[in-house]
Amino acid sequence: MRSALRYLFLVSLAVVLAAVGSGVATATMIGQTPGPTVTAVFPANGQRVGIAQPVTVTFAAPVADRAGAERSLRVAAGSPLAGTLTWLGDNQVRWTPTGVLPANSPISVQFGQLRTEFQTNQGVYAEGNMSTHRFVVSIGGQVVRDMPASFGKPGWESPSGTFPVLEKFRNVVFDSRTIGIPLDSPEGYIIDGEWAERLTWGGVFVHSAPWSVDSQGYANVSHGCVNLAPEDAAWFYNTVGIGDPVELHW
Repeated sequence: MRSALRYLFLVSLAVVLAAVGSGVATATMIGQTPGPTVTAVFPANGQRVGIAQPVTVTFAAPVADRAGAERSLRVAAGSPLAGTLTWLGDNQVRWTPTGVLPANSPISVQFGQLRTEFQTNQGVYAEGNMSTHRFVVSIGGQVVRDMPASFGKPGWESPSGTFPVLEKFRNVVFDSRTIGIPLDSPEGYIIDGEWAERLTWGGVFVHSAPWSVDSQGYANVSHGCVNLAPEDAAWFYNTVGIGDPVELHW
C-alpha cells in the first residue's frame, strides 16, 4: 500500500515539474485524471483579456482521442460556460465562447489535473457600421465614443462578423502583397501605419488612416481595414485590449 501511494506521489510530482517547464508554473494541480499532457494554455494564468477571447490548449503530442480530450476541457465562471471547440491541428484545440464572456470576472480553465485562471476586463465592445460609416465603442454597455470611419470599398469589402482583437501594434508596415496585391498593381501599396489592432490573420486591421480622413464618415475606400482618424485611432489603441470584440456589419 505504501509503495502504491509513493508511486502516485512521484507521478504527481513529475506532472507538476512538466507543467513548470512548459511555462504554466502558476497553474494548480487538482486531481489524478490521466490524459494528454498540456504544454500551454492561452490566455495564460493570471492574464487579463477581453470578453470575446477564445481559450487555446496546446498538447505535447498529437491527440488520438479528441472526443475524450474535449470532454476533459471545462471553461467556467463559477458554472460552466457554453462554447464551441475547434481543432487547429493534431495537438491544439480552441474553445470559443458562445456570445461573450462575463465582464470583470475570473474565468477558470480545467483540463484533467491542470487548472488555470484568467481575468476578463470591464467589457470593451466596438461596433463598425459599414452602411453609416461609424465606429462606436461601448464600455460596460455604455457608449463612450462614436467615430467616423471608412471600411472596405467595393471588391475589397470588410468582412461581416464579430472578431476578437488578436494583436496590437503601435507601428506596423502594411504591404499589399500580404493580401495578394502586387506592388506594381494600381492598388499596390507599402504604408507605415500606426495605432493598429489585428482582427483577422488574413490582414484586416483597425488603424490610423490620415490619408482617408475626408472619406471617413461618408464612404468606404479601404482594402478591407477599418480606417480611423489618427486621434480616434490612438484613443482606440489605448482603450481596447487583446480579446475585446469588434463587430462589423452593414
